[in-house]
This record gives sequence, structure tokens and C-alpha cells, in this order.
Amino acid sequence: MQSARSAHRQPLSPSRRNLLRGGVALGIAAAATAVTAVPASASVLPKDLFGKNDYPDAEWIPADGSNFDTGNRPSDYPVEFVVIHVTQGAFDGTISHFQNPDSNVSAHYVVRSADGHVVQMVHDKDIAWHAGNYDYNTRSIGIEHEGFVDEPAWFTEEMYASSAALTRAMCDTYGIPKDREHIIGHNEVPGADHTDPGSNWDWDHYMQLVKG
Repeated sequence: MQSARSAHRQPLSPSRRNLLRGGVALGIAAAATAVTAVPASASVLPKDLFGKNDYPDAEWIPADGSNFDTGNRPSDYPVEFVVIHVTQGAFDGTISHFQNPDSNVSAHYVVRSADGHVVQMVHDKDIAWHAGNYDYNTRSIGIEHEGFVDEPAWFTEEMYASSAALTRAMCDTYGIPKDREHIIGHNEVPGADHTDPGSNWDWDHYMQLVKG
């Protein structure tokens, strides 16, 4: 993700926020991706903002209900991918950003750099707006990692280990293969214009941890 910004970096424009949700913005290559409309039934389902976290090691801090779609996954959509993001900002700022009703962006989980602490903000069954491709939003779990793509010091061993354990649990829960075809970076989502997690993310090490 490149939406939660520190004070010295500018916030996302409305068009780029819409892109994270999965909408089509100006000349962005939506033609490369089939963007699925939000199911009509989703708008009438209640937002579960007070439920228990799905991942036992996560702290539950809900995103604002206007920043995700209610779902009943995997009954209505299969969960087939884990998408790895970098926040381009600080942990607390990311939490606040997802709680801002004007942000139009969210992720299922946020992982802190210093100690690997995990916060869940959207239930696994629901559709977080994180991938920039609504079809992928419906079929993925989004995990944000505190830091900046061009500052590798943020990618601590504590973060790698905690995130890998979370991804392993998601794969085991939803039958997602533990490979790079199904555990992908935001930059690998079709039609997305983001670069995270970037070249400083150690995919080889991360996948070794995921596979245990």
C-alpha cells in the first residue's frame, strides 16, 4: 500500500484511493483487468465492527465500515491469495488511516516493524480494499507491513517472522498454496500501479519462514 503516509509525505489523491478499492481511474489500465462490480447483496449486510479477531495472535482494531465490503468468504468468494504490502508510513498512522471514513482503503492485517505485533482491522470473511483490483480484493487477504519500500531497516526479523506465521495460518486455513504464485506483492496484482513491497523485501527468506 502507498496510502498511509508520514507527515513529510503527501496523502493519496481521491483517484488513487478509488484505485485501491478497485475502481477505474482516468487512464489507469483497467482494460488489463476485469473489474467485478460490488455484489448488490453486500450493501445490505451488516458491518461487523465489534467481532473477535480471526487470527488468535492479532489484536482486533476495526477499520471504519465505509472502507471495506461485507462478505461471507469463502462461501461467496474463494480466498486464493495473500497480498503483501508496505504501508509507506508509520504503524499508528496506518491504523488511523484505515479508521478514517474518507480514506476508502483498508487491509485485513497490519504488522508492526519493531516487534512484529499484528493488528487485524477487517475480518477474513469481508473484502478489504487493498489490491487496486476488485477481483483480487474479493479473493485475497491483504497484509500491510510498517515501513517504506526504500528503507530496508524497517523490515526486521521480528516483522518477517510474525508476518510469515500469519501468512502460513491464512494458507492453512483457506487452502492457499505456499508459493509465489499465490503469495504475491502488491506490485504483482494485475492492473495495480504500486511498487510495494519493493526490491528490499527479502522474498526468499520470507517464503522459507512461511513454509516453516
